[in-house]
Amino acid sequence: MSGARDGHNSVLKVTAISAADLAAVLSKCAGKHVTVDAIRYHIEAGAPVNADGSLNLVHYAAWLVMDLAHRGD
Repeated sequence: MSGARDGHNSVLKVTAISAADLAAVLSKCAGKHVTVDAIRYHIEAGAPVNADGSLNLVHYAAWLVMDLAHRGD
C-alpha cells in the first residue's frame, strides 16, 4: 500500500483506492493472493470505477456480488 511502501503514514480511502492498493488489502483480508490484473479484468468486465480511475471498495464489492449472482442464472 502506498503509505507502507514509502514509509509515510497514509490513510487509504475506501471510496477512492487504487487497483494496486485494493489488491494488497484484499490479499491480506482474504488470505489469498489477489492480483492487480484480476482487478483490471473486473474493470474491463464492467466493475465501476471513479472518474480518476480509482475504485470505491463498497461499489466494487457490490459489483462482485451481483456478478456472481448473475453467473448462477
